[in-house]
Amino acid sequence: MTNLLQTIGGLGIFLLGMIILTDGLRSLAGQSIRAALMRFTRTPLSGVITGAISTALLQSSSATTVAAVGFVSVGLLGFSEALGIIFGANIGTTITGWLVALVGFKLQLGLLALPLIFIGAVLRLFSSGKLAYTGHAIAGFGLIFVGISFLQQGMSGMQNYISFEQFPADDLLGRLQLVLMGIMFTLITQSSSAGVAASLSALFAHLINFEQAATLIIGMDIGTTVTAAFATIGGSVETRRTGYSHVIYNLFTGIGALVLISPFVWIWQNLSQQPIGNNAEIALVAFHTTFNFIGVLVVLPVTKQFARLMHKLVADVETSGTQPLDAELLNKPAQALNQLQIVIQEQFSSLLQHILFLLDSQHHSQRIDLTRLQHDLDRTHGFIDRIHLQSGQKGEWERLLAILHVFDHMQRLHERCAEETDRATTAKQTEHLAPYSRLLAENIVTLQQHMQHNRWHEMLELSQHTNRTIEQETQPYRETVVQKMALGQLPVPQGTQYLEAMRWLRRVSRHIARISQHYRDAVLAIGKKS
Repeated sequence: MTNLLQTIGGLGIFLLGMIILTDGLRSLAGQSIRAALMRFTRTPLSGVITGAISTALLQSSSATTVAAVGFVSVGLLGFSEALGIIFGANIGTTITGWLVALVGFKLQLGLLALPLIFIGAVLRLFSSGKLAYTGHAIAGFGLIFVGISFLQQGMSGMQNYISFEQFPADDLLGRLQLVLMGIMFTLITQSSSAGVAASLSALFAHLINFEQAATLIIGMDIGTTVTAAFATIGGSVETRRTGYSHVIYNLFTGIGALVLISPFVWIWQNLSQQPIGNNAEIALVAFHTTFNFIGVLVVLPVTKQFARLMHKLVADVETSGTQPLDAELLNKPAQALNQLQIVIQEQFSSLLQHILFLLDSQHHSQRIDLTRLQHDLDRTHGFIDRIHLQSGQKGEWERLLAILHVFDHMQRLHERCAEETDRATTAKQTEHLAPYSRLLAENIVTLQQHMQHNRWHEMLELSQHTNRTIEQETQPYRETVVQKMALGQLPVPQGTQYLEAMRWLRRVSRHIARISQHYRDAVLAIGKKS
């Protein structure tokens, strides 16, 4: 009974340590990692690297994959870009196994970790800001090794009660049963890292052999997909594709890993010239890393084909106009804000398309039905008014404020489009203003490309640069027009028309820059804690 309690307690302490460590690291670097996931995810390969590093830093593959699903749900990442993050998260999660095997077992830091817990607790209690979060992470790190120590002690004393023979036979059916056990373990603990630590401890105590431990870990990898799958509930088509891709990809790597077990044992023993059981813990984490690397290497070259497969499995739903806002989400503010950001992005894209139509016919942009768009904006406004946040929801509050700023500038941009089309015509036909009309039109094309690929930092930089250029370069022209009107060289009505066209260009570029800035702020506020 004592050994069982030690094992259960050790697992609980390990889980607690992982939770505290992850919370501390997320508070320290969560915003930077969220920004990095969007900023550096340009191709599947860059997504793999970013996803692996993010997971290694956060010590949670679920946090990374759920973040990817969340970004897709608000339109900040495309489905194809998110695939790379999902592939990379599986590699990043293997870091925990190496930490346990090399530091936890080889160095046995259980006793030495106790001062770390004290130091971390003191920092957390008597400091604030980053220093407090650092203490949080240090305490969690120490608890992990205390938990490993208890796991080792508990499982070492259970050798007389558990033997290899009590586990399923080492055949196809037996391995499938062990995979199911691994999945169930992850579903219960909600942590594949805890499963890896428990498997390593059982292997270290000779309660299971290498093949059994390897099969359990395969099941635990598959079990991590459940969290991402749950995150897709009520989401868009792209969101569901992302979550289901994680499930299918992990099933694919799991099947491959099952086939790889026997060849891996043969290669290891031939290269090391000794039984794999002599260094089973290192071999197990090496196997975990190997099959995840192989999975990425196999699927990365065919990412486009994989994406097409997911498009067939999760088909598009035909929609017309701006997608509807679901009133049932109003009692779930985070999901309501997610859907709101998608709708606002669509409406902003429509406004940019209409401005491009007004300024430059060379890009073959189409006129937007501004009356219908105003109806959509009014409907969106009503939805925003019905979102009510509770005190303490800092991240969601910051998102809502940023979205309100975006919406305000979009309303004014709609007014510029609806009431002042003659000023746009004057701007593109007047000799001194035409270059700036073309500049704004050309940059709108680039802005649309940035928005399509969710490159909000680049969009902000370009829109601000465009706004500064137009405001600075047109100021001398304003003085020239006023002077000519004063001297009688330019009729006042014509001069006024030029000035109004110039103001139209400046206002439009300013609204676009402000919308880009506030939308970027809304992006950075996603998942931010109080």
